[in-house]
Amino acid sequence: MGFTKDLWHSTTTDAEGNKVKARTARFGKGRRWLAVWHEADGRERTKAFERKTDADRHWPTQETDVSRGAYITPADAATTVDQWCDTWLAGYATRRTSTVRQAKTHVALIRKAFGALPLTGVRPSAVRSWCAQLKADGYEQSYVYALHARLSQIMSDAVHDGILSRNPCSRRTSPGAGKQRPYCATTEQVWAIYDLFPEHLRPAVLLGAFAGLRIAEACGARSEDTDFMRGVFTPAVQWPAEPLKTETSKTPVPIPSELTLELSAAVARWGSAWLVTDAAGGQASPWSVERAMRTARKKVPGLPEGFRFQDLRHFLASLLIASGADVKVVQARLRHASAKTTLDTYSHLWPDADESTRAAVGAVLAARAEGLTEQPRNAGRS
Repeated sequence: MGFTKDLWHSTTTDAEGNKVKARTARFGKGRRWLAVWHEADGRERTKAFERKTDADRHWPTQETDVSRGAYITPADAATTVDQWCDTWLAGYATRRTSTVRQAKTHVALIRKAFGALPLTGVRPSAVRSWCAQLKADGYEQSYVYALHARLSQIMSDAVHDGILSRNPCSRRTSPGAGKQRPYCATTEQVWAIYDLFPEHLRPAVLLGAFAGLRIAEACGARSEDTDFMRGVFTPAVQWPAEPLKTETSKTPVPIPSELTLELSAAVARWGSAWLVTDAAGGQASPWSVERAMRTARKKVPGLPEGFRFQDLRHFLASLLIASGADVKVVQARLRHASAKTTLDTYSHLWPDADESTRAAVGAVLAARAEGLTEQPRNAGRS
């Protein structure tokens, strides 16, 4: 059971057996009132206060937290963001190499802003200010959103580990996700990119624009994953030879005979097990493909400065939608986990529904008006 102790006085017994207060050696020095409580293992903890009311309020709160399993030890409370990030990254290292690499990039920015602070010192107001500063520094809104999500993940794991009582990140501190309409290249632009790519990397453009493969999937595409007779490509691994991230990513992709001919020609030309090679028969890396994309996009009129290999998937989506494919077909070809993702990204590409809905409502109103016109005519005939 906790209690409050007076550090300036002690209770003694005089010669007559009466209890009296006597000044201690600390009288008038430092804080007077000491809150005393016990941790789950029985260890005594203390904290000094200027006012007795504060000490009386503190120790019951600590013992309540101990009983609820929500107690944070002083040592844990002193853990800095830097220290916890080290621990967090060590546990996160079991993820994919690319996932860990992205996390380390995020954590570097988090350390820069909060590293020296104790975890308990990161306030919601500081999180909001950080997000605002990131935007002011020129970071894309979607990236600021991702950084906030990473900070929230790190803080949430600290709460789960019992060294932080509450996550300072929430919907109140979160910036907007920053949705942007993707740029969809024209057919002419795609072929211009293809012609500007080094010959050994051109299959990557075909796989991105006409099979919807992501860059790591294209660099991991193997001839053994391609059924050249039936015209089906079945993604199996991503660069360098790692499993795909999700089961949905493994969905077979139907490809036309024209594309299978191009791919089989590339296999024969370079004599490699990989569809996208490094010109020596080895596997091409995502960096070599993106480097080629950066070089090519500068020479293709109309392409935005930030056009990436990923944007070739947007071309495929626009191609399918323009041909009349519905959302479920587009979802399947792009291997999205849900139709919501497809609609959130490409809903603006489907034919404008304004005219169709206007026509549907107008037809009902016209039928009503025609019916009213016919009634007087019928009445005159009778």
